[in-house]
Amino acid sequence: MKITIDSVYCKGCLLCVGVCKKGVLALGAERSKGGYLMPYAKEPDNCIACKLCEITCPDVCIEVTKD
Repeated sequence: MKITIDSVYCKGCLLCVGVCKKGVLALGAERSKGGYLMPYAKEPDNCIACKLCEITCPDVCIEVTKD
């Protein structure tokens, strides 16, 4: 899986981290263009492409695609 997080629009709300049942996403050290700490794919191999993170993101910043 490939998990892409848009650094322009992400506001670091971390709703995606909370909704992921597989623990794929976590708070990262990278900051978005707005200065917010962004999530990152800590365990990408655990991703099952359920797309709950994508659906939950209020700013449509996450895209999950199969390689």
